Amino acid sequence: MLNQIVVVGRLVKDPIVNETQDGKKLANITLAVQRSFRNLEGNYEVDFIDCVLWKGIAESTAAYCTKGSMIGIKGRLMTSLYKNEEGNTRKNVEVVAEKVSFLGYPSRNNLDDNNNINND
Repeated sequence: MLNQIVVVGRLVKDPIVNETQDGKKLANITLAVQRSFRNLEGNYEVDFIDCVLWKGIAESTAAYCTKGSMIGIKGRLMTSLYKNEEGNTRKNVEVVAEKVSFLGYPSRNNLDDNNNINND
């Protein structure tokens, strides 16, 4: 059996490293990944993919990447079940990163003083 995924996209916000109760570092990020085809209106749609980065991968990504940075992630899919506020069981799917590649940074021309991307 094989559980492997590769995604390339842009960070939707700056990565923040947190620490679990047992001291492990992690960062939860979301990648905006543009689809390779246009919809009926002629626009490219975007998928927002949740990813979990652990230990050194989390720290390196937070140190070198910001909102808008393009990164590639090789990892595996992980599913988990949880109960929402109404008591209904829901499934959560996220990518657990095994390797992260830094592919590009937002253009300085498109950043404001707070390193936010301008969509002008």
